[in-house]
Parts: sequence; structure tokens; C-alpha cells
Amino acid sequence: MSFMATLAHWVEGARPRTLPNAIAPVLVGAGAAQSAGSFSWGASLLALLVAVCMVIGVNYANDYSDGVRGTDDDRTGPIRMVGSKTVSPWAVRNAAVGFLALGGVSGLLLVIITGRWLMLVVGAICIAAAWFYTGGKRPYGYEGFGEVAVFLFFGPVAVLGTLYVQAGSVNGSAIGAACGVGCFSAAVLVSNNLRDIPNDTIYEKNTLAVLLGDRDTRHLWVALVVIPFLMTLLLGFAHPIALIGFLAVPLVIPPAKRIIRGEQGRELIPVLRDTGLAMLAWSAATGIGLALS
Repeated sequence: MSFMATLAHWVEGARPRTLPNAIAPVLVGAGAAQSAGSFSWGASLLALLVAVCMVIGVNYANDYSDGVRGTDDDRTGPIRMVGSKTVSPWAVRNAAVGFLALGGVSGLLLVIITGRWLMLVVGAICIAAAWFYTGGKRPYGYEGFGEVAVFLFFGPVAVLGTLYVQAGSVNGSAIGAACGVGCFSAAVLVSNNLRDIPNDTIYEKNTLAVLLGDRDTRHLWVALVVIPFLMTLLLGFAHPIALIGFLAVPLVIPPAKRIIRGEQGRELIPVLRDTGLAMLAWSAATGIGLALS
């Protein structure tokens, strides 16, 4: 079989629209570290590198695992390199392993520099979770736990991890902000899985969206994007400047209209992008608010 992969295929396969999931928690964690008087550019940039590598690695791992299972043979949305037979499965697998390994090495360097050895265990769990999301014999992403994992790893783990390696502790405000980031991050995945309900149902990929059904998945998305702004309100009592997180509200409105109108298939593709941008804006504003407080 001949594979005709280009750089553009690899870039699209990395799913750059999901990169806000990596950037957002580090922005909030760095802001919380500055608020605690412990901010470090070096540690924050290393944490960002870890997060970006993990997101790209898990995206390639999903492409590989779903592709070899055949669940990506007929998909709406970004190109699936293995499913479309554009790139060989082993090449995508190796790319996934490479990015996860780079994230692991970056995390190890961060731990060595900061001396926060507990994060080695956290990092190992993150790498395992990234691979077994759709990999292995019983991937948890096929059993409705994907959103829970995304909430945890790109919310509390990433935000509080960024703070912990710098400050050596966490606090209530950071936990609240981390839950906001986690909800936004889960909403990104919900928008993707909502779009893919018809295909995932055929291939028995039981995402949370498949288990809930179309209507309740839309309700879940709305709840997930509302919760961060409730967190903004709560954060405002201790950090008034964090109320600038409300500046992200206008960015939620366009995807919310698509969700509420009941749009389907390709009409939902912009929702993932717009949810990610809203998350990025909210996280930047919240991080700034925490830092200046």
C-alpha cells in the first residue's frame, strides 16, 4: 500500500484546534503561581512544553488506535491519518510515542529542576492515561470516561501541577480555577463527540455522548461552559480582578447557538474551535486576574 502523507497531513492530524487544552491550564497555573509569589518563567515554559506534547501525543495515539480498529473509516471533521490510509499506522504510532516520550522527558527535567518528585508519579499516570484513552484491549474512552479524564488531566492535574512545581503547594482559588479549566476542556471533547454520535454508535464506540444521547449531550455542553463563569464569580470574592474572566462570555455565544439550535454533523465542526478559543480567553483572563491580585 502506498501512503502519500504531507506535512499538512501531519499538522492536521495533530489537531491544532485542541492545543488550547494544553495552553489554558498552564496560563491559569502560572497566574496562580504569581499570586503565590513563586512564579518561574522556566518552570512555566517547561510545564507548557509537557502539556503541548501530551495533547499532540494523545491526538496521534487516538488516530492510530481508532484507525487500526476501523472506527475512523468514515468520519466527519479533521483528517484521520490512519483511517484515511494517508499515513501508515506504524508511523502514526511512532509519532504518538515520540511526543509522549518528549513530554515525559520534559516533565522529568521539570521535576529535577524544581525537586517536586511527587510529580513523577503524576506524569507516569498522565502518559498511561493518554495511551489507554483509545489504546489497549479495553480503552476507557470507549466506555464513556473520556470527558472525566479530560476534566481531570487538563483541569486540576495540569493547573495545580503547574502551580505545585513552582510554589510547592496549592490553594482553594487555584482549585476553583482548575475546575473551570477542566469543565471547558471537557466541553471541547463533548463538542467533538456530539458531532460523532452517529458514527460512534455504528462502531460501538460508547463515548459519553453516545450513552447520553444527542439532547442530553447538548445540555451537558451548556452546563460545562457555564460552570467556569460561576467559578469566576466565586473567584471574584477573593481576587476581584479575576472577574475579567467574564470578558470571555461573548466567545461562548456563537458555539452555544449552534448547540442549542440542534445543528448536526459538519455544522458542529466550528463548535470545537470556538469552545477552545473561549477556554483560552477565559484562562488567560483568569490567570491575569490571579496574578494581579
